[in-house]
Amino acid sequence: MTDNRIAVVTGATSGIGKEIARGLVRDGFRVGIVGRGQVRGDDTRAELEAEAPGARVDSFLADLSSRAEVRGLAGAVRERYGRLDVLVNNAGVHNLRAKVSVDGFDRMVATNHLGPFLLTNLLLGLLKRSAPARIVVVASEAHRQNDLRDDVAGLAEPASYGPLGSLRVYGRTKLLNILFTQELAERLAGTGVVVNAVCPGMVATGLTREFPAARRLLPALSRTPVLRTPAQGARMALRLALDPAYAETSGGFYSSTPGGGLLPAAAKTRDAALRRAVWERSSQLAGLPAR
Repeated sequence: MTDNRIAVVTGATSGIGKEIARGLVRDGFRVGIVGRGQVRGDDTRAELEAEAPGARVDSFLADLSSRAEVRGLAGAVRERYGRLDVLVNNAGVHNLRAKVSVDGFDRMVATNHLGPFLLTNLLLGLLKRSAPARIVVVASEAHRQNDLRDDVAGLAEPASYGPLGSLRVYGRTKLLNILFTQELAERLAGTGVVVNAVCPGMVATGLTREFPAARRLLPALSRTPVLRTPAQGARMALRLALDPAYAETSGGFYSSTPGGGLLPAAAKTRDAALRRAVWERSSQLAGLPAR
């Protein structure tokens, strides 16, 4: 069977990812949704197919903090699909206390950065053969408050931290998302594959509600433009995936945070040497050949 357009969305069984998948289904894509739970994946697949008669949705299981599971996911995607038009790296976590991944990395860095980095690299061949194709990376304005050092050797090293310290580690992962997007865009120049990062703004999802302070503020914020619904948070990601206006745009960071577009770029996002160093170190940690 030949499918016209195919997309894969990680973290697609709830929140923003689910709304991104819903938008792609409505636009006529066959969509592969990636999640960590079989029941939730099956429920999401059934829900999206019921909303759009004739839609095709496939469910994949993977924990993006595990290199082995990411490799298994990439293999399953390549086996099932003959093409890939859109890849949305949406899955992410904010751990309020330090956790260690199965591979010995900080779990937040492994899930939010190393997993998407590895998955994207493993699917680049399929994306290039399907060009024009698009990659969307869900980042955050939180990248402005980060603890990434110029010496990136320890970018995924586990360390002890609590709720306050977790904010800077989360910011590190979101900065890594943007640096990855920028470097990948440069490496993909001329291939017909574009990649862009997006901040969905503050969205009322499970990730937001993990913060005790956020739980107190959410009722008040819900009455302002600051707090967005998952559907609103998905809009810019869907534009980057679908809008012809972004068909040849690559390496950008688009913020949906009110006023975010008026802020100057963070200094580290203008550091070409840093983004190359991040790429090389991430390749080592992900078990990819240096290139």
